[in-house]
Amino acid sequence: MTNQNDARLNKIAAQSLTDNEYILLDSGHMQKLERIGPYTLIRPAPQAVWRPRLPESEWKQADGVYTRGSEEGGKWTWHRKVTRDFEILYNNMVFQIKLTNFGHMGLFPEQAENWDWLRQKIRNRMKRTNDRNLYVLNLFAYTGGSTLAASQAGAHLVHLDAAKGVVDWARKNTQICKLDERPIRWLVDDALKFVKREERRGNTYQGIILDPPSFGRGPQGEVFKIEEDLEPLLEGCKALLAKDPLFLLYSCHTPGFTPLIMHNQMDDIMQMEPGKIESGEMTVTDSVGRLLPSGSFARWSSNV
Repeated sequence: MTNQNDARLNKIAAQSLTDNEYILLDSGHMQKLERIGPYTLIRPAPQAVWRPRLPESEWKQADGVYTRGSEEGGKWTWHRKVTRDFEILYNNMVFQIKLTNFGHMGLFPEQAENWDWLRQKIRNRMKRTNDRNLYVLNLFAYTGGSTLAASQAGAHLVHLDAAKGVVDWARKNTQICKLDERPIRWLVDDALKFVKREERRGNTYQGIILDPPSFGRGPQGEVFKIEEDLEPLLEGCKALLAKDPLFLLYSCHTPGFTPLIMHNQMDDIMQMEPGKIESGEMTVTDSVGRLLPSGSFARWSSNV
């Protein structure tokens, strides 16, 4: 399995780097200029409240521009013919990219540091304990970047999202990464309901990952509002941690949820557990070295 995965990654890496990676080229005027696989695109970046550093001529060469519209979504304006479904290599993983009508592409490059952290934590625990039965729950898992990273490190995964389409998308990512034979359980469910059921069942996990939305709906129309539902969700996640917990990783893209706020939330939940809490902004570095803030994180890890 490892040889197949390495061969797949090496094949893509051997192609033109420009055609098979993600690069943030520049940002400014509440937009970002990105190289995604073979295309240069402009998408909204509300926190980029500064001037671009690359010349305007670079921005004008973009293949497509996405502008936000009404609640039904926004609009792509294309300057040349593009294929809106393709694969790229990023952070040692292969992702299926889809340039959707909502401006999403299925990749969150700001999570790369968290993916590296997950791999390191899981591999270090397994090396230290020689235990191959490490279980991780990934909530609001979307297209599965964290699932891929944790699976690469050797963990057993439960991948949960409320939207069947993105769960299918994540499963496709595991297939193209040659991780589809790894122990991953795929679920379309409401996160809070599932967590409460798991608590009643007595199931536990060494690691839990969650990236809750500001607002979301479950598969049966359940409503998730971060201001109302985050606290019980975090408490539920704490209850699901095994007696030998390894980590709790919580990230968020909701405006106003700063690293300090999230650090305090994590401290409320994990204050009785010996371990370390880290928090900060998730960022992407552009080609001129400037950081674009793209959400916040707080993560607890065990001392053992």
